[in-house]
Amino acid sequence: MVEKGTALLRKLEINVAEAEKRTGKNTVNMQETYTVYLIEIRPAETVPEGGTPAAPDTLWRRYSEFELLRTYLLVTYPYVIVPPLPEKRAEFVWHKLSADNLDPDFVERRRVGLENFLLRVASHPVLSNDKIFFLFLTEVSNRTHIYTYADSRLKSLSAMFRVKNPDKRFTALKHYSDELNTVISQLLRVRARVADRLYGVYKVHGNYGRVFSEWSAIEKEMGDGLQSAGHHMDTYAASIDDILEEEEHYADELKEYLFYTDAVRSVCRKHELIQYELEMAAQDLAHKKQQKEELATGTVRIFSLKGMTSKLFGQESQEQRESRLATLEQSIREGEETVKEKNAECQEFVRTAWEDIERFKEQKDKDLREALIGYAIMQISMCKKGIQVWSNAKECFNKM
Repeated sequence: MVEKGTALLRKLEINVAEAEKRTGKNTVNMQETYTVYLIEIRPAETVPEGGTPAAPDTLWRRYSEFELLRTYLLVTYPYVIVPPLPEKRAEFVWHKLSADNLDPDFVERRRVGLENFLLRVASHPVLSNDKIFFLFLTEVSNRTHIYTYADSRLKSLSAMFRVKNPDKRFTALKHYSDELNTVISQLLRVRARVADRLYGVYKVHGNYGRVFSEWSAIEKEMGDGLQSAGHHMDTYAASIDDILEEEEHYADELKEYLFYTDAVRSVCRKHELIQYELEMAAQDLAHKKQQKEELATGTVRIFSLKGMTSKLFGQESQEQRESRLATLEQSIREGEETVKEKNAECQEFVRTAWEDIERFKEQKDKDLREALIGYAIMQISMCKKGIQVWSNAKECFNKM
């Protein structure tokens, strides 16, 4: 689902080849069990027939290191919809699926998700050129020079700002993101309930197999047919494990876009922050201009402590007024420059963010269409297998 459209992916092949469980001491010197993932990169070059591909460069990374990398990307590229990581703990699981984050099946799905995350970043027209991302792939000890300012900037992105004139496009995008999150969450819950019931239905077919097998023991002419039919029922009952394992692949693709909605909201929050700073700068400038006008004309439009003090203790001297006017004029010039800079920053953010939003929309439509079509094809195949099992059973009964 990731296209090799960037220079980085044309030069390198990136894989998360395997996962390994380890035990060690954490930051508070306590023993813990954790999982590390092996990143492999090799030159993306054509290997001659009969030749041997170049040995990959490898390094191990923990999930927490992937989290730090994504945090860095979020604060460094606030106008980009940064690809999400796979879930830290299993969500929307049906009852037979383990929610343990050390479960081998969950670790394997996370490995696939982490590889997809790296490929998403490597295929992005902006993120793929980041030097820190390249170091993450190639240098073992690079934590110290990645994340020095990420936390404080990330906190500012999660703060709430009430802007007076919100951009309708970003408001609509945020609303769409919330609705998409709700729809995909509901879809995953329905899928988990269906998986639970489907598992039960398939496993109950194992009872057919047992009964047909017991029945065959007391029959002479019918025995072989019943025994064969029972065998088909047993095969049908056992097939559900592989079917639901394949289903998890499609569920993970939906979960990726569930988590993408947070990345979209992060871009919207950053725009709100920039818009808020612009409005505050414009408001501060308007206030200073009003102060200058009041000082120049001697008219106070609104109640102020300064005006009250002047009435009680007399007016300030001409020299004091001129000094204050000069200070205000300097402050106004600085304020105008600040508003100009904030306005330019806001316009540039909107331009770059909307470019990435359009790219993301195209990617989302393509990926979700492919995932849903693939899921439908899998369901059709499953139904055909069920029909085939009962057709085989019918043939067995015909031969009795």
